[in-house]
Amino acid sequence: MAGPGLGREHRPLAEINVTPFVDVMLVLLIIFMVTAPLMQQGIDVDLPETTTTAIRLESEPLVVTVKKDGTPFVANQAVEMSELTEKLKAILDNRGDENVFLRADENAPYGAVAKVMAAIQNAGAPGIGIITDPE
Repeated sequence: MAGPGLGREHRPLAEINVTPFVDVMLVLLIIFMVTAPLMQQGIDVDLPETTTTAIRLESEPLVVTVKKDGTPFVANQAVEMSELTEKLKAILDNRGDENVFLRADENAPYGAVAKVMAAIQNAGAPGIGIITDPE
């Protein structure tokens, strides 16, 4: 007569407990959702709203920003209007043949925006893209 448990086979448990993995993934998701808006650093401007389609870029674009008071910024660094063309020329010589993107506050003076666009063109940029917010 067999005793208790002598006739049973003991097999290893073949199921994986995924609960801890799901918990970790949900915490990471919440962290990324909270920090993603903070990742976009830059100068605070109110962009005009337009109906446009998004473009896909392979590398980080060169962005020139014009604040509400007309001050130009290149890569988040304030630049004097008189030095803007030379600075952009030096940057474009190193980066190659790529478009420059302009972020201008919707209340920025038209003259300041026009001067910045002329400086970008004089620096040898093949094209200027204007960044707006969707409507």
